Amino acid sequence: MLKLRLSRGGTKKRPVYKVVVADSRFARDGRFIEKVGFFNPLLPKDKKERVGLEAERIKYWLGQGAKPTTRVARILGENELMPMPVNGNNPNKAIPKKERNKKEEDKTEAPKVDAAPAAEAPKEEAPKADAAPAVEALKEEKK
Repeated sequence: MLKLRLSRGGTKKRPVYKVVVADSRFARDGRFIEKVGFFNPLLPKDKKERVGLEAERIKYWLGQGAKPTTRVARILGENELMPMPVNGNNPNKAIPKKERNKKEEDKTEAPKVDAAPAAEAPKEEAPKADAAPAVEALKEEKK
């Protein structure tokens, strides 16, 4: 299956990406069929040098059935080579991680506190009532 995806280049902490057409089974930075553009995320969004695409070749590969990855689809949508993909719904991403963890703990603690006393009370009483006759029966059998 053909993919339009990013292949990482550049140095440590200074990434530069090539937009390539590759078989999905190939490694991310490995073998590719054709380079059709570049993407430099370190430049500001308004700079022309941030993204360079070969529109004719991209349209050709899309016509051949190549599927863009989500990031490449957004880049192509911003450059009007294909319709802009719909944003996914991930409301937790907007909440800082520390606050997310607090909310999850609050949710998990609340049901446990309410359910635990009600569930434990009948279980404790029932085994005690059943255990006493069973212990007496064992003592009688041993005699």
